[in-house]
Amino acid sequence: MAEEVIPDELDITDELIAERRTEKPGETPEDMTPWQRPITAAIDVLNLWAGRIICLLMIPLILAIVYEVFSRNMFAILTQNGMHDVATAWGLGPTLWVYDISRMLGGVIFMAAAGYALLRGVHIRADFLYRTWSPKTQATVDATLYMAFYLPAMLFFTWVSTEYWLKAFLVNETAADSTWAPILWPARLAMPVGAALLFLQGFPELFRAFHQMGKERERIFLRILPFYVIALTIVTLGVFFPDLVPLGDFWESVFGKGPGIDKPTIGLIMLAVMLFAIFVGFPISFTLIFLGFVFGTWGANFKLATFLMTLQTNSVMLSDQLVAVPLFIFMGIVMEQAGLMERLFQAVQMMMSRTRGALFIAVLFVSTIFAAATGIVGASVTILGIMAARTMNKSGYDVRLAAGTITAGGTLGILIPPSIMLIVMGPVLEVPVTDLFRAAIVPGVMLAGLYLLYSLGRCWINPDLGPILPPEEQPETSDYYLLEVIIVMASLIALVWLITRGVTVGFGFPLGGIVVPLAWVGIMTMVYRWLDKARPGGFYFSELWYEFFMGLVPPTVLIAFALGSILAGWATPAEASACGAFGAVVLSALYRKFTIPGLYDALIKSLEITVLIMFLVAASNFFGAVFSNLGTPKMLTELLLSLDMSPVLILILIMALIFLLGWPLEWVPIVLIIIPILIPTVISLDLGFENQNDLLIWFAILVAVNLQTAWLSPPVALSAYFLKGVVPEWDLRDIYFGMMQFMVIQLIGLTLIFLFPQIALWLPSYIYGQ
Repeated sequence: MAEEVIPDELDITDELIAERRTEKPGETPEDMTPWQRPITAAIDVLNLWAGRIICLLMIPLILAIVYEVFSRNMFAILTQNGMHDVATAWGLGPTLWVYDISRMLGGVIFMAAAGYALLRGVHIRADFLYRTWSPKTQATVDATLYMAFYLPAMLFFTWVSTEYWLKAFLVNETAADSTWAPILWPARLAMPVGAALLFLQGFPELFRAFHQMGKERERIFLRILPFYVIALTIVTLGVFFPDLVPLGDFWESVFGKGPGIDKPTIGLIMLAVMLFAIFVGFPISFTLIFLGFVFGTWGANFKLATFLMTLQTNSVMLSDQLVAVPLFIFMGIVMEQAGLMERLFQAVQMMMSRTRGALFIAVLFVSTIFAAATGIVGASVTILGIMAARTMNKSGYDVRLAAGTITAGGTLGILIPPSIMLIVMGPVLEVPVTDLFRAAIVPGVMLAGLYLLYSLGRCWINPDLGPILPPEEQPETSDYYLLEVIIVMASLIALVWLITRGVTVGFGFPLGGIVVPLAWVGIMTMVYRWLDKARPGGFYFSELWYEFFMGLVPPTVLIAFALGSILAGWATPAEASACGAFGAVVLSALYRKFTIPGLYDALIKSLEITVLIMFLVAASNFFGAVFSNLGTPKMLTELLLSLDMSPVLILILIMALIFLLGWPLEWVPIVLIIIPILIPTVISLDLGFENQNDLLIWFAILVAVNLQTAWLSPPVALSAYFLKGVVPEWDLRDIYFGMMQFMVIQLIGLTLIFLFPQIALWLPSYIYGQ
């Protein structure tokens, strides 16, 4: 008999975290080598407290941005109504300091907590091959790569970033790209501190690998360890102080002269080594940093490599667009904790209880709403499985179609804004994130609609696939249930129209975009209560509508205002994400789900996912800068364009490559490592677009849908494992067959977007036209 799953004990924060540790930080096995235990415990506790303290910085980050939005908009409202002096007296208006403070805090959050993330095991690795090895083999490979890759890379990183910070400190460097021009060294201090904490955390990881590989293999490594430390010291001194070691002349010859082969070929070797190292299973970020140093030095010189490393890391730390990443993640986790998804699912399930495939409708409706709250696929698939699977089993639903609906619906968060992937992809493509959000809405809704049509079509052909719920499980309604549905749907459409108008053009008076939709909600509430008491002619609204509204309207209004402000150009993604995060906390309090421990849990989980993504962004930017400097992307572009193939066929080959890489790799390394290599080729293709911006927006949506498809393609598709984890009685083969049905639908959607680019480009061009 399958073991019952307890949802509260599941850690489903993010699909990319494959090795999250269960033991408490500081705990060490009793049979670990005695001298290693206190070192491991001390460093673990140091990074634990670093993470616990740094996650709290999200609170002032949210409050600062919310204050900026409030102050700026209140100033505009008061000024428009002849109260400029009052607004000035109250100190309202755009601030000089929030822009810089927010991006500095965002940089500190991900950089200084990198060691904590390694402690928690959340730095992403491609474990396609790694997971098939025995624990001893895994430990042996880990120990070897920690010594060969990690410790040298982190030591160099610490040294170089310390020099970078010290230079800013000594000259009192200020930000040249802002009006406020703050001093940079306090925020830049997070770079050497984070690098040092990462370097230190490498030793507990190495010692854990020693313990796991067994005493016999550990003795071999311990004999090598003293010689390794001496060699690493000599290498470090030889790199930074070539005159202080006997090998100074040798290092000068290696690092001072050009390569023996041309640079583009070095780039190809760099790419091949990177792919090999990733598939071996070592954490990707550290692999990229090490390879960036090695091949940057080989292809040019060590000074250029260190310059690119510090420049790219600092650029990510001060990115105003990437500040939205931790805040949208926090928003989604808080809304998940508030239980809004479960409440909405139960209401939709009851509402559609007399329809074939009602649970399919509920799953896809809720997954679409939740996709707009969080782009975390693992959380969506798991929660949908917990909510729907048992009811589907009890109601006699087809397992394969049910599994396909749940896993496909859960992947919508990759595409539907505020998709974290699109936020990360914007700077990679040098396209505004707002444009990507606008372009993703229609394709996202189209895919959800295709899923729904397929599910209901199958149920129409074969009613046994999704039977009507038993009468005893159907809710009590009036005799005019169809009229109930029509009135409720019309009211919702009116609410959506009012919100859209309020966000875009307003209603001609201050705060009209907020007041009018709220007034409409008030009218709907009063009508509902009056009909419940009076029941004219026996007509009234069933109680399930109250649950439906309470589950749908508050989160939908929050999401609509957050996304609407971005789409309308009222707010930057960072501002919208901060307001959305603040609103999620308020919603959680109104639903009586808010607790201080729950808030802290959301902060720490948001920190872990943020570090996972942002540190890899910084590492891949460094790797990409070195790779680009070697001239290899240009060579690959010229090679592809020289082939006797049409531009469309070349793009199809690129899409096929991304699809295949989506099997073993997550979206993060594909977007940050593979896509930058392909961009020059895509730009060079003559595909008939009027401007490069439209081409890159269309390409970004194609990539997003493509990677969404890869989520459902066996044998690696993680969605299957998430669903199997919460519905153990479902056979993995049935889950695979169910997913593959919807993978075909996704390929159809991808083909439609490929053939008709306006599916993605219509809404951005329409908004610009307006």
